[in-house]
Amino acid sequence: MLHANERQRAPLHSTVLGSAHSSLLYYHRAAVSPFRRVKSLLKKQGGSPGLVAESNRVWKRVLCCQWDGIYGCRWKRYQRSHDDTTKWECLWSFILFGTFFLLLVWFYFWWEAHNDYNEFNWFLYNRSGEWSDGTVPILATTAAGFTYIAFLMVLALCHIAVGQQLNLHWLHKIGVTAALLTTIIGVISVSQMWGEEWDVISISLQATGPFLHIGALAAVTALAWLVAGQVARAEKTRFQIVVLLIYLAVLLSLYLTPLSISSPCIMERDSLKARPDVIGHQGAPMLAPENTLLSFRRALQLNVSGLEAEVAISLDGVPFLMKDRTLRRTTDVSRAFPERQYEDASFFNWTDLHSLNAGLWFLKDDPYWTVQYMSERERWLVGNQTLCSLEQMLQLAARTNLSALFTLRRPPPGHPHHFSWVNLTLGTVLSSGIPQHLVVWSVDWDREVVRQKAPGFQQISTKKQPLETLHQKGISRLLLRYNQATARDVRTYAAGNVSMTLYTVNEPWLYSLLWCSGVQSVSSEAPQVLKKVLSPLWLMSPDEYCLIWVATDLVSFALVLGIFIFQNYHMIRWRMSGMRSYNPEQIMLSAAVRRSSRDVNIMKEKLIFSGQPQ
Repeated sequence: MLHANERQRAPLHSTVLGSAHSSLLYYHRAAVSPFRRVKSLLKKQGGSPGLVAESNRVWKRVLCCQWDGIYGCRWKRYQRSHDDTTKWECLWSFILFGTFFLLLVWFYFWWEAHNDYNEFNWFLYNRSGEWSDGTVPILATTAAGFTYIAFLMVLALCHIAVGQQLNLHWLHKIGVTAALLTTIIGVISVSQMWGEEWDVISISLQATGPFLHIGALAAVTALAWLVAGQVARAEKTRFQIVVLLIYLAVLLSLYLTPLSISSPCIMERDSLKARPDVIGHQGAPMLAPENTLLSFRRALQLNVSGLEAEVAISLDGVPFLMKDRTLRRTTDVSRAFPERQYEDASFFNWTDLHSLNAGLWFLKDDPYWTVQYMSERERWLVGNQTLCSLEQMLQLAARTNLSALFTLRRPPPGHPHHFSWVNLTLGTVLSSGIPQHLVVWSVDWDREVVRQKAPGFQQISTKKQPLETLHQKGISRLLLRYNQATARDVRTYAAGNVSMTLYTVNEPWLYSLLWCSGVQSVSSEAPQVLKKVLSPLWLMSPDEYCLIWVATDLVSFALVLGIFIFQNYHMIRWRMSGMRSYNPEQIMLSAAVRRSSRDVNIMKEKLIFSGQPQ
């Protein structure tokens, strides 16, 4: 016969323990501390051991109440907190997760596109006519949006983990919608203006793939805790099977992902080719104004193997170095010739061109954030630069015994040298005194005539062509953007005695990847960065990578198995031990779990919070 007080506590004790196999609780009490209420209830009920253990778990769960306030702006106890999430809220959860993964790809794209930020800014300049660093606002908004969406997703996962109803507040719904639409607009805009840059994702995955695989596997392994909890608490067998199959399918696909990972840096160390030569594109434009003598001298100090520039032809027939169609960005033409600032640079004579300042813009715009590190003398040198002619660059290359690579832009119609541009440039090169074997000729127009007059020139093509065609034209080199050639292309052309120069390579990870691919030379705007890369950032043999792959999968599998066993421990123990080892409290627990989990949770919530402090 139970004592009267024990008879009073037994139902309460069994009811509280009976919900141990159901969803965890959320408590929303902003004004009165739930800790004091639970303590007073314990004193009132006599401190039953089962109730004490349950109250300790409740105290930890109470700390989660703030999550629902942030996620759904429900700061008070919500009696329907354990109801099933409505289909509308489920839809918003899918939108939230989809937005997160889209922003993840978008953020990764801009992180890896750092190699080509200058190219992007140049595209913006050609469209707007004003120079600005357009990557700064994009990176700032992307980082802010990704952080916000990631935070909401973590809160949503916490809600799922504790069996809480998902109820995203309407303000967050507006935020998620804004982030989704902004990202979609950004993706469409980049696809239209800079579509070829999407290749940086697949290229960068060759360098980051093995490490991202480990990170993704760690994240999915951690999700096993959430999935196992859902399976343990689920009341429908069909739901348990569906959740398990989806999770196991994702996990298995990650276990087998290395079969699809291909990286040139997974190779035997003995097979690594020589370090690619670095050609200074426009000199060292991050340290001095592009296409100026100072920029080329800075590049020479960094031990580049050659110089590269874009060439235009002036009105009086002088080839000079200029990338843009107009002079507005890199000179003070708006001050010297304000009425002619929008004219094509080729319609200026050399006297006017040479009188323009080509360095003040660098100090004013600081396009690479490097001016602050310059001394007063360096700033004075930068501020007094003028445009450089092709002949000056060739003479500088000849004195240092470096190759000179240049691309030639044909003068527009109506220009006096519209038809004689190739012969005019060829005459300038031959009269500069540079040895022919140092000149890399890239112009396809009248290439045969050039070969006859200057047989010592290195012929290079800016278009990928079959080996037979290249041999017929006497072309021994290719100049391509880094996304236009694969590791297989490099090996194929190298076997046919055609070397490859890829542009524009500014980041160590890309330089390392091309090094492992066997590329002979790269064109860079950041030779000061690549100079520090003395070996590939990472290099491992196939056997080493296979060992890491198998070890990672085994560790993940062991953790997942352990998590599922731990989460389902009570159910496994009940099935293995039978009713003989059960005490009366467990018998009552078994009867209680037959009731709806939601009803038990709400009853438990009322029981714990109904007491008043004495």
